[in-house]
Amino acid sequence: MGDIVQTLAYGSWPSPIDASLAAAHDGHPDFVGFVGDEVWWTEPRPAEGGRRTLVRRRADGTEESVLPAPWNVRSRVMEYGGQPWTGVVGDDGPLVVFVDFADQRLYAYEPGDPDKGPRPLTPVSPVGGGLRWVDPRLRVELGEVWCVLEEFTGDGPTDVRRVVAAVPLDGSAAQDQDAVRELTDGQHRFVTGPRVSPDGRRAAWLVWDHPRMPWDGTELMVADVGPDGTLRQARKAAGGPDESIAQADWSADGTLLYASDRTGWWNLYRDDRDDRDSGDGRDDGRDDDRDGRDVRGGKALCTREEEFGGPLWKVGLRWFAPLESGLIAVVHGRGAGALGILDPETGEVVDAAGPWTEYAATLATDGSRVAAVAASPRSAYEVVELDARTGRARVVGAPHDDPVDPAYYPEPQIRTFSGPAGREIHAHIYPPHHPGQVAPGDELPPYVLWAHGGPTARSPLVLDLQIAYFTSRGIGVAEVNYGGSTGYGREYRNRLREQWGVVDVEDCAAVALALAEEGTADRGRLAIRGGSAGGWTTAASLVSTDVYACGTILYPVLDLVGWGESETHDFESQYLETLVGPLAEVPGRYAERSPTEHADRVTAPFLLLQGLDDAVCPPTQCERFLARLAERARPLPHAYIAFEGEGHGFRRADTMVRALESELSLYAQVFGLNPPGIPTLELAK
Repeated sequence: MGDIVQTLAYGSWPSPIDASLAAAHDGHPDFVGFVGDEVWWTEPRPAEGGRRTLVRRRADGTEESVLPAPWNVRSRVMEYGGQPWTGVVGDDGPLVVFVDFADQRLYAYEPGDPDKGPRPLTPVSPVGGGLRWVDPRLRVELGEVWCVLEEFTGDGPTDVRRVVAAVPLDGSAAQDQDAVRELTDGQHRFVTGPRVSPDGRRAAWLVWDHPRMPWDGTELMVADVGPDGTLRQARKAAGGPDESIAQADWSADGTLLYASDRTGWWNLYRDDRDDRDSGDGRDDGRDDDRDGRDVRGGKALCTREEEFGGPLWKVGLRWFAPLESGLIAVVHGRGAGALGILDPETGEVVDAAGPWTEYAATLATDGSRVAAVAASPRSAYEVVELDARTGRARVVGAPHDDPVDPAYYPEPQIRTFSGPAGREIHAHIYPPHHPGQVAPGDELPPYVLWAHGGPTARSPLVLDLQIAYFTSRGIGVAEVNYGGSTGYGREYRNRLREQWGVVDVEDCAAVALALAEEGTADRGRLAIRGGSAGGWTTAASLVSTDVYACGTILYPVLDLVGWGESETHDFESQYLETLVGPLAEVPGRYAERSPTEHADRVTAPFLLLQGLDDAVCPPTQCERFLARLAERARPLPHAYIAFEGEGHGFRRADTMVRALESELSLYAQVFGLNPPGIPTLELAK
């Protein structure tokens, strides 16, 4: 490449980051754990049908896939799944229990015995979505694995119950569900897996019910564990309708710890008002503030306007993990997630050294060792191990390996914009960037606004080759953490209450127009794209604003009434109660905000991408929207691509390649770009 810099129009820069390369690096390691002294985790395999495998790091530093294809370590509980595996080391080597995606059964596997493959522990049910399991924890002394059971009781997506259950390890339940012990009574619609105290005498778990989502309000339950392995005298320790407990766990000395947002931020608390206060296994009823504890129970360990927790989209997410020393490993931050070590006695947090700026909500500890998954704007997610004694961290798995010269990576900016009524809007701006290309001096670049999914989530500031795919070709990207996003406290999160389709649309438009007004972006070449809830924001923006010249809509919500009444899964089936309002009270609002009801208002070309196996945002949403679009008197250029074998979020390499190239072709046709080597997307007219 040398020092030669060419002048070419934005969008026509040649780039070594093609769609195949971006697809090959999509996804990241997750769900770390220790099995003996070894660090294990799950890892995506886009080229193997999008499956997730289980990987171990041996003592000599080599990585090994524990399960060959087609095993797919992934749960479908609440459709988004969660912790899909657990493991221990026994006399004969490792014993692993995992969920396989294909049939959702729990399997036990001993990798040290090559003659034995995985053996099923749970049965198959023909009713509805069958039986599903998540967040397993081995109780070897009882000969069981404790976990969450999701059982479909009918054919509808909301005909479902969830309980904490104990599955025998001897395989006796593989054909007989009656051999599974149910540890809770199914009183609550949603439960997380139990965390058992170090002495084995108590268990803690979270519960919540419709119409709340877990970031609205959850309850922390505690029960005694009887000698026979039953849960007794279950009682509430913290939480409620307006307090979200994101996670609970036990310290080494048997103290219950939990993350609560009672102050408006998810902070850590210690439950000092436990069984030992009253001696009878019950809450002593005292609501004083002795020793600085909150009147609702629990002493704050570190009060900051930062998040030490997050939205519980998957069962088993971990933002903190107690260490044997009494210290606590924490993922914390404001609009980001750093890894630190919290001293619960002083409230001091010492962050891990290293280049990583974003840690995922997965942690595991062993002695003074902390395993985590971390990334930065210059590196993709990799498995990291921190020594809590020295503060030193190192990569131990799935190491980032630059597939191209890092000079082609984007150089993001953290920005805060002013929106309607002066409200703050957080965003990450990725200007076009190429080491060997510049644009003519009088040209402004096209920009694509990225609206994240959720919508109760956020866009992390990490290396994403899909973003680099565009920026290295001369197309800017702006990730908008619009009002309603997580990471900035409950007040910011609550901006979207009954305002979905309003605040998110306004915030994205405000950022887009600000970029144009300051001379960063070409006002005539703005686009918007997003998947899931971001697909909704994209479609709603195309319906209600004239800001964008085109848009890319991925697996979206488009018809609020249909989606909320019967077309989505149980977990989000009443999400709209808070995002839009109760349907029975504001039916007109549902119709007014639904893009399907106003397909005639769309004036910008768009690309619609959908997985045919999507149980969260089913294809019927797209089909209904397109049917309304066909009724228009004047046709609108658009394309619809449906992918067989894909669900909510694309996982297969060939799907991602076609989706990325089609998206770029849309922008090329609308913006007048000339990207080399990109197949032309045929737009219906």
